[in-house]
Amino acid sequence: MSLTASDIAEIARLLDESRFSSLDLQMGEFHLRIRRDGGGWAPREEDEPDYAQAPSPPSESEPLTQEAGAARAGEVDVPAPLLGNFYTAPRPGDPAFVQVGDTVDAETTIGIIEVMKLMNPIRAGVNGTVVAVLAENGTAVEEGQPLLRVRVG
Repeated sequence: MSLTASDIAEIARLLDESRFSSLDLQMGEFHLRIRRDGGGWAPREEDEPDYAQAPSPPSESEPLTQEAGAARAGEVDVPAPLLGNFYTAPRPGDPAFVQVGDTVDAETTIGIIEVMKLMNPIRAGVNGTVVAVLAENGTAVEEGQPLLRVRVG
């Protein structure tokens, strides 16, 4: 089975109309990778991160999570927009997109959620300062689950 140019154009159109930001399709030896924003994250197969390996342990010098519970006045939780595996960094060993104390704006990438080999960048959607990272690197998250907490302002 092979894809024609019109098949690929239709796949790109469907991706553009979805809430996903990228598509990775493999059929036998054929491999198609499309990103909605045309951005730079497109590693070759041999460069792809191995997200199956265990997440690195949290640093003891800086807490990664805060006690579960409601956000305090002036704080909001940034929820997962979809279900999948949440990653705090672009690839294993790289620094996290954001850490406690970092300033974010609505367009700041705070992590990646992988769904069926599609890597979906997650944006903060709010302006403020990160006060807690609530989801652990490499763990499964559900749609609506808080990923991090931000003090708005």
